[in-house]
Amino acid sequence: MIKIPYEEIVLKINEKAKIPVSEIEDRVEKKMKQLSGLISKEGAAHIVANELGAKIFEPLSGKLQIKNILTGMRDVEAVGKVLQVYDTREFMRGDALSKVASILIGDETGTIRAVLWGSQADNAANLGLNDVVKIVGAYVRENNGRKELHLNDRSQLLINPKGEVVSEVFAEAKTGARKEIKSLGENDFDVELLGTIVQVFDVKFYEICPRCGKRAKPTAALFECAEHGNVIPAYSYVLNAVLDDGTETIRCVFFRQQVEKLLGLNQEQLLNFRSNPADFEVVKNELLGTIVKLNGKTNKNSMFDRLEFVANNVDAKPNPEEEMKRLQGN
Repeated sequence: MIKIPYEEIVLKINEKAKIPVSEIEDRVEKKMKQLSGLISKEGAAHIVANELGAKIFEPLSGKLQIKNILTGMRDVEAVGKVLQVYDTREFMRGDALSKVASILIGDETGTIRAVLWGSQADNAANLGLNDVVKIVGAYVRENNGRKELHLNDRSQLLINPKGEVVSEVFAEAKTGARKEIKSLGENDFDVELLGTIVQVFDVKFYEICPRCGKRAKPTAALFECAEHGNVIPAYSYVLNAVLDDGTETIRCVFFRQQVEKLLGLNQEQLLNFRSNPADFEVVKNELLGTIVKLNGKTNKNSMFDRLEFVANNVDAKPNPEEEMKRLQGN
């Protein structure tokens, strides 16, 4: 089912029916009361749109601008410029090893993450920043309130196809925008921080399904995966550290691959700390005072009522010459 946010429905009605937004919202509230709460706000807005003869969904075909991509769409075709290439992750699907990668692309109207499954994930290794990609046959899902394009083996991803150009990217949504910690807001997405590690906490280990990599929950006898039932768990890890950029500090969260990048250690070395936690003290001390560059997003920790930064990419050795040029405005 194609999903469109309530605010966009209201704006579409306003545009098509030439009725003030306040009046539209009044009609929606009356419709919800009339139906005694048996309908969502979005559903009531759709009914109001139908009553006013305002078409919310226009027939869409061919290449879509990113702003027109909606959750639930299938066979989507879109073109965008590559703004970020994320790590490729391997996992077990049934008895076979599979993989998934993701990229962030943008056009003149917005940005969207594209998730590459199976053989499509191999394309990530051939992509660089500012490459233009054409996506054909994707479907759209929602993840944490954000739309994503998903590509499977029936989809296509064409790199720098002839005749496709993205001249500029939506200014408000460019990826990797450098921010000071004091300027971070809730739900900031794909921002870059540069700072010094001033505090490091113990690495935490947790059980995962060895087949799909998802969290495994303890049961009376074993551990259980929601997809694969009882399993003998493997282990993944998470590390928290505090970053200081001179304007403020923030607690940063690093999951598996980002922990490995931050510490310069492999999986076997990290899992050794599960059995020998005292050995990690040396690593913690060596990390203090290290300058790192992080790309990621903010997240509100409701338990402690604070913002935290979840790292999606770690540069443990940022280029000092590049940073000096940046400070000088060159």
